[in-house]
Amino acid sequence: MTRARPQINAAPALWRRCVGGGLLRLIGWRGVMTPLPGPKGIVIVYPHTSNLDFFIGLFFKIAVALPARWMGKHTLFRFPVRRLLIALGGIPITRNQRSGFVEALLAEFDRHEVMWLAVTPEGTRARTDYWKSGFYHIALAGKLPVGLGYIDYATRTVGIDTYLTLTGDVESDFERIRSFYKNKRGRVPVNAGDIRLRD
Repeated sequence: MTRARPQINAAPALWRRCVGGGLLRLIGWRGVMTPLPGPKGIVIVYPHTSNLDFFIGLFFKIAVALPARWMGKHTLFRFPVRRLLIALGGIPITRNQRSGFVEALLAEFDRHEVMWLAVTPEGTRARTDYWKSGFYHIALAGKLPVGLGYIDYATRTVGIDTYLTLTGDVESDFERIRSFYKNKRGRVPVNAGDIRLRD
């Protein structure tokens, strides 16, 4: 028996476009989506300065049928919302357990034919001086493309329209990332963290 190839860029079902797209339009936003370059990868979402970002991103995910999963504090995944959050793509993470973090997520990728992991590299809605480096190490180790996702309050646009292949040259890679995000604005601009990794 021939196994069907996973569909990663199939047109979203009508109900998805209507529900997700309708909710975006209702709050005055529009979505922009360039087809995914492959079945697996990482989407970084920047800037992340407001709780509203989650709902805008969720409406976008539904509208374009984005096969994205996301990480959240394990304390969020409690009864009665645990099943719902997991169904929405949530992966419970214990933040104080740093050992094996990259390996655990690479194993999660291996368990799925199609998986894109959405990451907010600032790690918090408050201002930070550095991005967390987990997404960078995962992308390099797994040879995964990185989508540059954004929720831009200046234009009220949410989207993913640029993909990068990381080189391992941190400064070169981050120069490209900074160039892309230089005109993107969060809901609370002063809380947008610096786009750099800790030395």
